[in-house]
Parts: sequence; structure tokens; C-alpha cells
Amino acid sequence: MIETTLEKLGIAQDAQGGSTGENWFGQGVTITTISPVDGKIIGTVSTVTVEEYNQTMDQAQIAFQAFRKIPAPKRGEMVRQLGDALREKKEALGQLVSYEMGKSLQEGLGEVQEMIDICDFAVGLSRQLHGFTMHSERPLHRMYEQYHPLGVVGIISAFNFPVAVWSWNTALAWICGDVTLWKPSEKTPFCALACQKIAEDVFSANGLPNGISNLIIGDAEVGKWMAADHRIPLLSATGSTRMGRSVAQTVAARLGKSLLELGGNNAIIVTPSANIKTTIIGTVFGAVGTAGQRCTSTRRLIVHEDIYEQIKNGLKKAYSQLNIGNPLDANNHMGPLIDELAVNQYLAAQEAVERENGQWLIKGEKLKGEAYESGCYVSPSIAEISPDAQIVQTETFAPLLYLIKYSGAVENAIAIQNDVKQGLSSAIISQNIQESEAFLSHWGSDCGIANVNIGTSGAEIGGAFGGEKETGGGRESGSDAWKVYMRRQTNTINFSDELPLAQGINFDL
Repeated sequence: MIETTLEKLGIAQDAQGGSTGENWFGQGVTITTISPVDGKIIGTVSTVTVEEYNQTMDQAQIAFQAFRKIPAPKRGEMVRQLGDALREKKEALGQLVSYEMGKSLQEGLGEVQEMIDICDFAVGLSRQLHGFTMHSERPLHRMYEQYHPLGVVGIISAFNFPVAVWSWNTALAWICGDVTLWKPSEKTPFCALACQKIAEDVFSANGLPNGISNLIIGDAEVGKWMAADHRIPLLSATGSTRMGRSVAQTVAARLGKSLLELGGNNAIIVTPSANIKTTIIGTVFGAVGTAGQRCTSTRRLIVHEDIYEQIKNGLKKAYSQLNIGNPLDANNHMGPLIDELAVNQYLAAQEAVERENGQWLIKGEKLKGEAYESGCYVSPSIAEISPDAQIVQTETFAPLLYLIKYSGAVENAIAIQNDVKQGLSSAIISQNIQESEAFLSHWGSDCGIANVNIGTSGAEIGGAFGGEKETGGGRESGSDAWKVYMRRQTNTINFSDELPLAQGINFDL
């Protein structure tokens, strides 16, 4: 299957890790990519050296000089063509995402659809990069503000969304007139190579030079090169809080800009008036989808004591119906974790739960047998635990859900939800408008995303995506997120024959 999929996407199984047109280069370390689905080798890639990194940066800077001069609606037309190309390649790219990362085929196809959606959004936006006008205090003067391209936008993405996060950044950066330099996770390089091939074909068909879309394969060291590189005015980084803290410090030291999308420790609050069916569906999808490897995965379920037993029973019934196995099989609800390291981290988190007196409603395990020969499959867990437990304060990138009881008013649940260092996504399930509005108020959820009667996972392209606190404060995708990819400039025009000076200063000339 994988050979046919890669052939449809125009990439080979022994690809390399940088790009100058379709001639991908890389003379660094060879990486063998293994699918978590069945433990089979997908192919090999080679990382870039410092010299090759600098060659790619030189190419990107040259391309920027030409690309920035193309009118924004014309750049939008190229993004439209990218969206059409993704539509044509949706099935093959979705299969590759599922096989290389391990998420279900439906989720893989859904991730490609997100790419198509952001392209559509960006096309319309390419005619709406509005500035502002304001009145000058000086006679016969006019003032306004406008936005200009930044230059080379660096992108560091994580394995869990190997293609969507790239598109969120590139579609906006390109219509803004920027060029991009992408370092994907070294765990999912073939997804990146496929995206690069599709993008290069679009730009080539429009007679544009290489260097608008640039790809480099490498480890964390390459990410450090990007963070320290003054030629990258904006670095968008998605990953762990630890990684983001390092990126932020390095970029800030050179007074650059960073856009950070980091960890999440997301909670659903369930009040006495909650619809039980809605609660169970939203929780299971949020906690088990992508095997708990989304930044928006549901980690904590904060349930009022009046309906606590109902929710427990509903979760046990729902979890008993889950099918775990090959994610390319539509009958399965959950696939593998990304690798055996992730499995070990999951098992270590279970040990921490037991050390902190957590009680298992459902205790998952590493799955064995022919269907799980990759060694990356686990069954999900639910633990009843105190919100003060240290393990609850951290993010475990696995299908581990913490069940927490609260009593009294909804404000008590909101306080529990907010009492973690991360602030990405949150939700409340309630039919009580006062509780819902309290949750959405400025004294309610402190997260970047706050939902009512839906779960924590899933986000529409039209809204800005991101979170607060140790989630990093960045915003991607919709709304006015495009502004971070541009520099703001204030302009004053004097159309008089005089030059009035501030503070009444005069020159007798």
C-alpha cells in the first residue's frame, strides 16, 4: 500500500531532506522512518547539514525579493491552486498521514480537509489585508497604517498533525507575501515531503522560482539553528512547552518574533444539567481520538457530584465498545501511539497515578499480539484522582483521562479547570445559561478556546487557534491571525506647502 501511496504523491522511499526545486538534498544523518501501524519501514531520509541549511536560507531570501512584489490577490490565486491540488491528492495524502503518524484514516482525511479549508480562507483573505486610516492633528496631512510582508517565516511542526499545522502557517504567510522554511517532525518526514512536492508543483506551474516553499529535515539541533537565525523574523513553533520555552528565549534574545502553540491540559466541566449523551460522546472523542495525541485532547473531566455515577457508568459502557487496531480500517476507533517511547511514557504516567492514590475506573495496557506487532498499541485509561495530584498538572500525550469530582457552584469547577499551567482548550456541558455564561466570562475559563456543549477537540478554520499561559499565547489559522505574519507600518503624508513642527518650533528660513 505505502509504495502505491508514495507513487501517487510523487515521492520516493529513499528521499532526502532539504529542497531546491524537486531535487531534494541532504548530506547529514540518515533517518529510517517506521510506521507505528505495523512496524514496517516506510523509507529513509537524510538530514541537512549547516552548509545546506544556509544554502536553503539564501534561496529563500532571494525568492522573497520577487514574491513580495506579486500582488496579494495573485498570491491568493496560487494558494487557491494549492487547495485544488490538495483536493486531487486528498485520499493519498490522508492515507500517508494515517500510516506514518498512526491516526485513523478518517482523521487523516480530515486533516487534509483542514488544509483545503485554510487555503479557501486564505484566498478570500488575500483581498482583505486591510490597514486603517486616522485623522492627523496637523492641517493638510493624512495618516494611515498598512501591513507589509516580514520575509522568511520559519515553521517547526510536531508529529501529531504532520500536515495541517504547516498549511495553517504557509497559506497565511504566502498570501501575506512571505516565503516559508519548514522543519517538520523527524518522526513524520514523508508527509512533509509530499506537501513540499505538491507546493513546488504549483509554484513551478506559475513560473515562479524555487525558494517560496522550503523544506529541511533535521532534529532539534536544526530547530536551534532556526531559532537563532536573524534572517528568520518570525518563527512559528508547535510542540512541547519545554521546546517552546527554549525557542522563545532564543528568538527573544535576537528581538525576533515567535508564534508558539505548545502543550494543553484540557478539561470538560460537566454540570448537573448536562446532557449525558452529549457528555459521553464529547469526552470519548476528545480523550481517545488520535490516541490522545492531540494538543486539544481531553485530559480532565470535572463532574458535579450529583451526576458523577451516571457519567462513570456511561464512560465504562462507551469504552467497552472501542475497537483498537490498524487505523486504516474504518471499523477501528483508535490506532497506535507514535512510537514505543510514547508507550513507555504512558505506562510511566500510570505508575505516577498509582503513587498518587488514583483509582482506576479503567486501566489500559500495552497491547500484544499479531495485530499489534509494531509495539505501539495501548488501550485507554480512566483514573479517578484528586485535581491536586502532580500527574494531573502535567500533560501525558496518550489516552489517559482523569475523572475529577466537584461539588457546589460551577465556579468551583472553573477554579479546578484553571488551576494548571496550560491554557489551550476547555469546554462546559450544561443546559444552564447562567453556568455557561459564567464559564465564558472574563472570570471564567482562562483558555484560548472555550466551548459550550461540545468537547475540547476540533477547531474551525475561521477562528483563531491557540492558548494562554504555558500554551504559548500564539494564534494561528482564522480571524485576524494573519497580522502576525506581517509588519505594521504607520504612514503620514503632508500634502501642503508647509512643514509644521512639533511643540511650535519654527525656523526663520
